[in-house]
Amino acid sequence: MYAFGPDVLLVVGPPKGSPIEGLLETNIDLTMGDNKEAVKLYVSKDGQFLLRGELSDMTKDPLAENRAKIQMNDAPSLGDSKAAVTLVEYSDFECPVCRSLHDVLRGMLPNYASKVRLVFKDFPLEQLHPWARTAAIAGRCAYQQDPNAFWKMYDFIYDHQEIISAANAWTKMMDYAGQSGLDAEAFKGCMASPEAGVAVNASRANGQQLEVNSTPTVFVNGRRMVGADPHLLEQYINYELAKLGKTAEK
Repeated sequence: MYAFGPDVLLVVGPPKGSPIEGLLETNIDLTMGDNKEAVKLYVSKDGQFLLRGELSDMTKDPLAENRAKIQMNDAPSLGDSKAAVTLVEYSDFECPVCRSLHDVLRGMLPNYASKVRLVFKDFPLEQLHPWARTAAIAGRCAYQQDPNAFWKMYDFIYDHQEIISAANAWTKMMDYAGQSGLDAEAFKGCMASPEAGVAVNASRANGQQLEVNSTPTVFVNGRRMVGADPHLLEQYINYELAKLGKTAEK
């Protein structure tokens, strides 16, 4: 049906019950080179029908459920805590599309002044990206030393993504820490300690609770967006602002 070629690796998860009687749910992981996508499929118990899509319970508010699951305590945050719109970004520092989102946000956020807040959540895909976890720990160590320095580290890593490798990631993170104005010895100690890694693990686990399967995944006041489409992101932000009678400052 989908005509996947030999370059695509498929891992099919075991079927399990779904909210709808007669339908089973299964997850399929698709990997092609550096790109990975998680797909949820539904199949009738008799095997006759296959459905790809998202089931929505019309008796519940899915955005409220997402907002309740998102853990923003002790997460790097940029912007007014009382902003009308909160973007929660689950990202991987080695992910090329995450870098594209970084560039989109850098150009877009100034247009919204105090109306939009950005919260960053680590979601390193270590099986695909060998230095993503090192970068995530570096970001966490920067944040622990100075919350404002995290955003300098965030910019440094994405701006220099193409020259970072698994072999030089540690050295590059130390260099970027110095350029961010951090205490080098304290940063080095943090990188070697387990505490930052525990925080990264907790962030990733939170993403898994929200069924984050690929990066970047952004929640706009709880509304899920996967990828770095600037037009879709702007549409979601403006929709939320319009509900509150606010507009972007352009």
